[in-house]
Amino acid sequence: MKLSRKKTKVLAGIAVVILAIVLLNVFQKEVRNFFYCISSPVQKVLWKAGERSSGFLEGIIRTGNLKNKLDELSSKNQELLSQIIILQELEEENDILREALGIGLQKEFKLALTQVIGKDMSQDFLLIDKGVKDGISENMPVITQQKVLVGRIGETYDKFSKVMLISNKDSSFDAKVNDISGIIKGQGNFKILFDLIPREKDLFQGDIVVTSALGGFFPGGLLIGEIKEVQKSDVEPFQQAEIESFFDISQTETLFIILPR
Repeated sequence: MKLSRKKTKVLAGIAVVILAIVLLNVFQKEVRNFFYCISSPVQKVLWKAGERSSGFLEGIIRTGNLKNKLDELSSKNQELLSQIIILQELEEENDILREALGIGLQKEFKLALTQVIGKDMSQDFLLIDKGVKDGISENMPVITQQKVLVGRIGETYDKFSKVMLISNKDSSFDAKVNDISGIIKGQGNFKILFDLIPREKDLFQGDIVVTSALGGFFPGGLLIGEIKEVQKSDVEPFQQAEIESFFDISQTETLFIILPR
């Protein structure tokens, strides 16, 4: 009795399934090796994401959660980066404090550490992260850890202040080179001038200019800069000198405010 075509197809299908099962058992190692090869990139990602799965099929099933894992890792990486930045800032602050201690700044002055958070290049101002709530008030001197004069507090707000740089056009104060006295005047655009120096006094390129204790907002002995060029006339009673400031605005992030004792 001949089998119907439908039954023949069924039997053929069963035979194929049985053959596949036999082949899988016989070539189990080769088949797994194939799947491992093509799945290894996925599994590597899953392993790094915390999924300790070595099965390809299980990995494929879990791939749907891969995006969530990657998002979670991205968030954790951002947190770690934030912590690293905080640690780096603390390390930098410690280095700055050590340098300040090395030259006796904290013995000489009462200081508040502050961070630069903004710059107004057009007006020769800096924005710092200390304000009225931190005990900061107008006209307090601002210096670097090397005792270089930056400027003074120009405006105060609750949690931040504006520092008027010594190059600001509204800035002027007493200064000296050895026993030669004069006035530092801000010229804007980060330029300063040593003015009203008696003509008979000898100034030389490279001479160091410091603040004078004669009066004003600043204590004496703060570093300002060095003489770059002397401008002298035979008919004028005073001479001037262009000053190259020791303060580099492009490399300054941490400053000190001199507080009253």
